Amino acid sequence: MAEQKNILSETKDGILYLTISRESKLNALNFSTLEELKNIFNEVNDNKSIRGVIITGAGEKAFVAGADINEISELNELNARKFAEFGQEVFDNIESCHKPVIAVVNGYALGGGCELAIACHMRIATSNAKFGQPEVNLGIIPGYGGTQRLTNLIGRTKATEILMTGDMLDVNDAKSLGLLNHVESSKEDAMAKAEEILRKIMSKAPLSIGMIVDCVNAVFASDENGYQIEANSFARCVKSEDYREGTKAFLEKRKPNFKGE
Repeated sequence: MAEQKNILSETKDGILYLTISRESKLNALNFSTLEELKNIFNEVNDNKSIRGVIITGAGEKAFVAGADINEISELNELNARKFAEFGQEVFDNIESCHKPVIAVVNGYALGGGCELAIACHMRIATSNAKFGQPEVNLGIIPGYGGTQRLTNLIGRTKATEILMTGDMLDVNDAKSLGLLNHVESSKEDAMAKAEEILRKIMSKAPLSIGMIVDCVNAVFASDENGYQIEANSFARCVKSEDYREGTKAFLEKRKPNFKGE
């Protein structure tokens, strides 16, 4: 993994740990940080030694408190579309990653930070976490997919209220709305929970995990036939060596040794 300026990365026991590290800016996403995320996830899918990813923010105050206001304030109509489309591309890469990606949300996850969290496959929050899309307070709207993913996750009625009011959600509300998988009392506990989940997933067949990502994402893609994608993916699994290993291990009453082949 190439060294990054704004993102700290470490790989341990198959898990890639990514820490957005702009603590003095509450880990706000600027263009260079998005570029780093794009480059990292381009590598993740092709790197067999990486089996899962955890994304968090440096410090205790913020996961990511939004996009960089200094950059937003300089946008015009011509470059604003490219600004939004690039962020959407980066977050689409995260959402479609064939390795499980878990956001450990510590503190504020606002604007682009909330959009980053909901682009991940799962979210585990500390008890002080806050979620929101406050872009209307700046006279804009979310641009990195927030209007779409938030609606998909929690439904049209509540998403519309949150997007229009700019109100923040605490962890209790976020959990009850289905935005969160788990809430833990501290960042340390949240990281441990994420690791526990990833270790369980990493014991399964990698090909199957990637295809589950594709099938689940197809539910929300209007141009996709999710049932057909599921049937095609099922057939691809049956062609794999991992399928033969999994069924053989079951019959032999032993743990399977999956290789992603």
